[in-house]
Amino acid sequence: MKYYLFAIILISTISSAVSQISRQEYIERYQLMAIEEMNRSGIPASITMAQACLESGNGNSTLCTKSNNHFGIKCKSTWTGNTVRHDDDEKNECFRKYNTVEESFIDHSNFLMNNPRYYFLFQLPPEDYVGWAHGLKQAGYATAPDYAQRLLKIIDEFQLYRLDYKMTNEQLASLKHTKPRKKEVLNNIVINPYQSHQIILRNDLKTVVANEGDTYEILAQEVGLKAWELYKFNDHPVGYRPLKNEIIYIEAKHRKAGRRAMLTHRVEAGETMHYISQLYGLKLTPLYNRNNMKSGEEPHTEEIIFLRNNRR
Repeated sequence: MKYYLFAIILISTISSAVSQISRQEYIERYQLMAIEEMNRSGIPASITMAQACLESGNGNSTLCTKSNNHFGIKCKSTWTGNTVRHDDDEKNECFRKYNTVEESFIDHSNFLMNNPRYYFLFQLPPEDYVGWAHGLKQAGYATAPDYAQRLLKIIDEFQLYRLDYKMTNEQLASLKHTKPRKKEVLNNIVINPYQSHQIILRNDLKTVVANEGDTYEILAQEVGLKAWELYKFNDHPVGYRPLKNEIIYIEAKHRKAGRRAMLTHRVEAGETMHYISQLYGLKLTPLYNRNNMKSGEEPHTEEIIFLRNNRR
């Protein structure tokens, strides 16, 4: 019995360790969100990324995995969204809960921008991440006495100051391992938003193919869109996770098939209306309407679906 219990504990420990992601993996996954928020708010991307690493345990903390809260932001009196209880400085404290990682990054920026305690930070030069680190501690973002030093250690160790100049890992590898000078970087470095996914035209529309582990939030950062736009373009609810090799449209689909395209589709076994809409690059709701079908209704095998003209 002892050996059996030991085996269970060992397997559980190994499984937990395997599921953890490293700090480097976490940075690579969310660095574009930090850059996007810097463009919107003026908060150095290096600071956002370092705080996310520290507050979320590199994306592995319970608060992060269960609530998408990557910055440890508590409810406060102004919060009207979803909440979760979590032990922190005190037991059973109220923390904000988000539907997506992107919401957490956006709310972090809004939290700092809308709080008078942090106003002075926005007067600092945009590349002064050292000033931001000490200022966050001074303003009371965290209670740890060495909070600023922790942030700066992460920034220097993983060269996160590159993000303040819109430099990603791939671009950094082509440069000397020194802190870039602002003038040099702005003249020579331009972020490539399509660095991980090749754009392919399908049905005369731009698409990308999802990799394993992709989310609409990550893809949106790469292609310069908002996550809600990708959900809308692909007729998926918020929170949907694309499968590996799934086709993702990065612009709005057509309302109906073109004159030279196929006019009808014969349904094969297992095909859904959503599958057909993605196959031909057609918006789902007009496709339902064109075929006198209710939303959520699925076609029968061998049924003819009209792609351009309305069913009589």
